[in-house]
Amino acid sequence: MSAKTYEVRTYGCQMNVHDSERLSGLLEGAGYVRAPEGADGDADVVVFNTCAVRENADNKLYGNLGRLAPMKSKRPGMQIAVGGCLAQKDRDTIVTKAPWVDVVFGTHNIGKLPVLLERARVQEEAQVEIAESLEAFPSTLPTRRESAYAAWVSISVGCNNTCTFCIVPALRGKEKDRRPGDILAEIEALVAEGVSEITLLGQNVNAYGSDIGDREAFSKLLRACGNVEGLERVRFTSPHPRDFTDDVIAAMAATPNVMPQLHMPLQSGSDTILKAMRRSYRQERFLGIIEKVRAAIPHAAISTDIIVGFPGETEEDFEQTMHTVREARFANAFTFQYSKRPGTPAATMDGQIPKEVVQERYMRLVALQEEISWEENKKQVGRTLDVMVAEGEGRKDGATHRLSGRAPDNRLVHFTKPDTDVRPGDVVTVEITYAAPHHLLAEGVTTSVRRTRAGDAWEKRNAAQAPQPAGVMLGLPSVGVPAPLPPATGGCAAG
Repeated sequence: MSAKTYEVRTYGCQMNVHDSERLSGLLEGAGYVRAPEGADGDADVVVFNTCAVRENADNKLYGNLGRLAPMKSKRPGMQIAVGGCLAQKDRDTIVTKAPWVDVVFGTHNIGKLPVLLERARVQEEAQVEIAESLEAFPSTLPTRRESAYAAWVSISVGCNNTCTFCIVPALRGKEKDRRPGDILAEIEALVAEGVSEITLLGQNVNAYGSDIGDREAFSKLLRACGNVEGLERVRFTSPHPRDFTDDVIAAMAATPNVMPQLHMPLQSGSDTILKAMRRSYRQERFLGIIEKVRAAIPHAAISTDIIVGFPGETEEDFEQTMHTVREARFANAFTFQYSKRPGTPAATMDGQIPKEVVQERYMRLVALQEEISWEENKKQVGRTLDVMVAEGEGRKDGATHRLSGRAPDNRLVHFTKPDTDVRPGDVVTVEITYAAPHHLLAEGVTTSVRRTRAGDAWEKRNAAQAPQPAGVMLGLPSVGVPAPLPPATGGCAAG
């Protein structure tokens, strides 16, 4: 009898992506195998790991569940599970709206998924189990990482902020920090497996230490990462300007493997709107941080999150955001139209902005940032960069005979495929010849190719998952090829 297959569909921030790696690890530990790419609901178990930040999250979930209902009716034994932030929020309504769902679980008890699936199968009724607080730090759970060469590492969960537009703290709970020794032990274990790049994760990553009573714990952790032999690249997301102190900037500048990249959510450039959002900084403070980072790390690429059309936003408020964008000169920005979320203070505020006004402002902001991104990328032309080769980042690579990867500052680089064999995780040295708003090109000859332990790890994983020839086989081949680690984007509080 063949093993049952599973599919995990992920929505939302990097924390959800990492949680999905854990859900995959749990299911594989319970004997399931990953469904082939493009299965499209044809797996024995389909898990939705949901996000509650955007207004259309509910519609997207129920639309997808609706499309699976006829498939399930034709396939006895198929199971559907819904977890994540939306499940934590809508625990009482999911099974009512979609009675064909078998399991509903929350953000605090993802480790229960295999048990809940089995219980639903045996009892032949839906299992809804939502924990109100964290049962165990998720990093203790088994994980099926999506990348052989790059990995997420959670250093905290939850958030102590009370931003009026964000429902995440209500769903993820108060901040809980891991012990530094546990974090470093996980990083060292990942490096031993061949990982060469890690991204430290937290809802408010640089508030790390508030739960363990050390205000400089985050900068100490960055410096400690610099002592991990074999760890080539360290990134983190998403920080909060309130907690971005000078010791963090100093640690970034002094630690060679901490990359010259910073994602710093602005949300609004208007002091009036920042106050209404309960963001504990103002425009001057934000721009001061950017100035200090650029002084310490001249080639740093800085990205941000911005919300357009927050309740009460006037044209003058919006112009303050545009001014801040011009001054900060972000490498890129994740821009969002304000999305009303029931349960947040902002949802009931006076001064809700008409959709057409929000749309017009949004288009102006996008056009400005596009212009700045292109100008900033043009400054990269002529520079020689070490690019870590990625998997799946260049959709046109096959047609253009190029490969793709990430520069130290996380800019996407497409480069001419060298004659030498190159694997994801290897590092190439190239000269940038052209810049577009969202990527760089290196059209000349690759200066050098450095084969790495990370490339070895990718090769080993692919060899283990390649289909075996017919005939006598030893062991069972697993299914599927690992997808690339997604590039960092805006955090949970982005919308």
